[in-house]
Amino acid sequence: MEKNQLNLLALDLGSSNGRGILGRFDGKKITLEEIHRFENSYIEMGGMVYWDILHIFSNIKCAFQKFGLMDVGALSCFGIDAWGNDYGLIDKNGYLLSDARSARHTTAEDMDRVHKIIPGRELFYQTGNSSYTINTLYQLYRRVYEGDPGIENAQAMLMIPDLLAFFCTGELHSEYTISTTTAMYNPTLKDWNREAIRRLGIPEHILQPLMPAGTLCGELLPSIAETASLRHVPCALVGSHDTASAVAAVPVSSKNESYAFCSSGTWSLFGIETDSPIFQDEMYENGFSNEGTVQGGFRPLKNITGLWLLQECRKEWKRNGKDWSYGEITAAAELASPLRSLIDPSHSDFFGVTSMPTQIAKYCKRTGQPVPETEGALARCIYESLALKYRWTIEHLESLTGKSIEHIYIVGGGTQNKLLNQMTADCTGKPVTAGPIEGACVGNLLTQAMALGEIANIGELREVVRNSFVLEEYEPKQSTVWDDASERMKIISKDGNISGI
Repeated sequence: MEKNQLNLLALDLGSSNGRGILGRFDGKKITLEEIHRFENSYIEMGGMVYWDILHIFSNIKCAFQKFGLMDVGALSCFGIDAWGNDYGLIDKNGYLLSDARSARHTTAEDMDRVHKIIPGRELFYQTGNSSYTINTLYQLYRRVYEGDPGIENAQAMLMIPDLLAFFCTGELHSEYTISTTTAMYNPTLKDWNREAIRRLGIPEHILQPLMPAGTLCGELLPSIAETASLRHVPCALVGSHDTASAVAAVPVSSKNESYAFCSSGTWSLFGIETDSPIFQDEMYENGFSNEGTVQGGFRPLKNITGLWLLQECRKEWKRNGKDWSYGEITAAAELASPLRSLIDPSHSDFFGVTSMPTQIAKYCKRTGQPVPETEGALARCIYESLALKYRWTIEHLESLTGKSIEHIYIVGGGTQNKLLNQMTADCTGKPVTAGPIEGACVGNLLTQAMALGEIANIGELREVVRNSFVLEEYEPKQSTVWDDASERMKIISKDGNISGI
């Protein structure tokens, strides 16, 4: 893979911030440089929740302009990844129909209305997605139910990364990985789930042609390129769903290795990679979904509330005058008593709360456990509960596939938490490899190189990851002490009371 250096730009968009990351790829290794960062947040207005999509687009243009000021040669390609489920609508003239709505506005009632027409289990066996209120399908049906003029006048529905790519290139498409998050894609037919969409009265013509990751789709519009002194910059369809890009960067060394991945950050996306989706009642009943991979396969996974629990605690501690770094919090957690108090991280008790420490205390009291009274005890409760939730997820994945998982790969910002990484190894009894930290950006950048023909396949892509980043290894220790805690966790997850322990 001896090549001339490529300058690749990853536009990596999250719910709290967005970044422009320059990747310099020489054919064997890639190096990263952040050239632009901006804050992102949803906006509440008139009882609706929106994303400021024009603010995001303005900052994407700023990233191009900052690259144009750098003396590093031509920009070879760019790609966009973002969160799933949310979308924008385009009218017949190619204009945006209002700001993009956020899934935070949808409710269980919206989901129930759909299920009265098409039961949730039936939808799962059509789409491979479990039922969550945030799914695009439920968002769109709410607009149909309300007689919303936006959807009545829409010519195209585009997921957030596809919408921004349209702003940059003028090309309309639906990239595969982001489309599989919508509960509107049928993996058996390899097409939109058109029959169900028609039954719900969602206009079928708004669905755009599906395109695979790792392909080129248009180039940067002259009106944008000229302001940044750029010319003829192709756009690559990467894993437009940020988790798909992160999983592409999992540094697996052998295609025959039996492994699970964890994209660890605010959320923990924990799953496996398969060639075909898994359709089983156990998947549906435990909230697992099949989402797409950049190589065209699937990620049977569980979406687990992750380090957001700790982030919310830290915000409250800061308001109360304790501005602790994450390093200080983890050091305090190491000193706290082990396996004393446990929570189910994904329990609805922890959604939309004003005080996370208070809510954790209420949960522990209700389930007959000691209440964590210090910052270190609270942090340890969160870390241990996440490790146990990972173990629960692995047990279900092994049951679903009939295969033992031998190794865990953790990518994303959560890889920096060495205590949680070691707890994951100890609790699951599996060796853990952590890194790279910037998983989604790395996967985005190297999928661009694949689209340009500089990388042949996912195996070569992951070889570049192993060549480029320092990875940390964690071997399991003291796994047996977690067995009792795992049984306690199963009771907690069923809302049982474990008083007396």
